[in-house]
Amino acid sequence: MMNEFAWQYGLLVLDEKRSCIQEVIINLRMKLDDEMRKLLVRGPNRPLPSVKMARILAASFDQAASNFAFRIYEDKTFRKLVGFENLEKIEQDRVFNELVVATITLIMLTLDAKDLRTVEEMGKFFSLVRDEIPKLHRETLAGYGIEKQYLDLWDKLIAMRYRQYSEDKLEARYAAMQVEAAHNEDGTLDRNDMAGITLTVPIQTVAIGAHHHICRSKTEGKDELFLCLLRHLQKLYLEIRIPLEGGRISPVMRLRMNIWHAWRRLFPT
Repeated sequence: MMNEFAWQYGLLVLDEKRSCIQEVIINLRMKLDDEMRKLLVRGPNRPLPSVKMARILAASFDQAASNFAFRIYEDKTFRKLVGFENLEKIEQDRVFNELVVATITLIMLTLDAKDLRTVEEMGKFFSLVRDEIPKLHRETLAGYGIEKQYLDLWDKLIAMRYRQYSEDKLEARYAAMQVEAAHNEDGTLDRNDMAGITLTVPIQTVAIGAHHHICRSKTEGKDELFLCLLRHLQKLYLEIRIPLEGGRISPVMRLRMNIWHAWRRLFPT
């Protein structure tokens, strides 16, 4: 298990000024933009090796994950629901760390999705990108002088959460099938029902896990916090999933409706 002291290290350290995180994100974007410029100069007739391309895309995803985690962390509604002002500094940092791990693992699970339209032609490449994301995150932290022992802890944490959420997907899928079937008049599921469930499983799994870890397993009475996390993670999922689909989801709003349709059944107002 990660000890409390270890939570204070990495990109996720929030010192007296949050501007340090913003500076990291800006620097990451500049490095990525430089790589993209080099790629454009090469032109379509001189493609980069797949490993190099995977590293560039993984760097982009890692940047997106950190950026999104910071966005959630700064959200006033999220802070109110998590009781941010009453948390000690080390606990605030731990919450931010969990958000970063959640966004990273959501992207990794999205790359794993077997229902992507492009999976047959791009599946192996997506797996390569997925495996590069934790490596790029480590390199980013190392570039800011983080000690090896804490880099190793981050590697273990990301691997642990990814393994946990990969296993939890089956349980989340089964639970969603039960809920959906219970609300169908004949108690059965058709192909469209199953497609919608499969599509939303990564978000459901990560949102449940992140909620659990942020609350230290004390989730009773904190449904609004869960829904807040779900809303944010849904946005990230759409931003990642649509390009992976080749720019097509039929239609995007159906995905949004599937997500909220399922969770309103679980959390009726």
